[in-house]
Amino acid sequence: QVQLVESEGGSVPPGGSLRLSCGASGVTGRLECMGWFRQAPGREREEVAYRHSLSGYTHYSDSVKGRFTVSLDDAKKTVSLQMDSLTPEDSGMYFCAAGRGNGGVCYNWKYWGQGTQVTVSS
Repeated sequence: QVQLVESEGGSVPPGGSLRLSCGASGVTGRLECMGWFRQAPGREREEVAYRHSLSGYTHYSDSVKGRFTVSLDDAKKTVSLQMDSLTPEDSGMYFCAAGRGNGGVCYNWKYWGQGTQVTVSS
């Protein structure tokens, strides 16, 4: 059974940085896609960033482009999210996800972590 475990989030002031990581266990074979989603109270879950391990294609939502960086270690089956220039709008529960895609695009998110809280506040 595949399990995804995120690192602890945290609380940072606006303009600060935070790095999240997520490790997968119970995996046989390759994880085609790994990425991050987030959900703020009262809002739908939002795709933040992902990386397709086979093609190397990386996707970012418009709201984080230029500020966040997703990296994938296929051998270690870990995915990280470096978050810079954080704003209060980045606050929420961040979820690691893994799954499959097609043509370098990831869309079939099968496995999910429990989530880790990120709070950006002065």
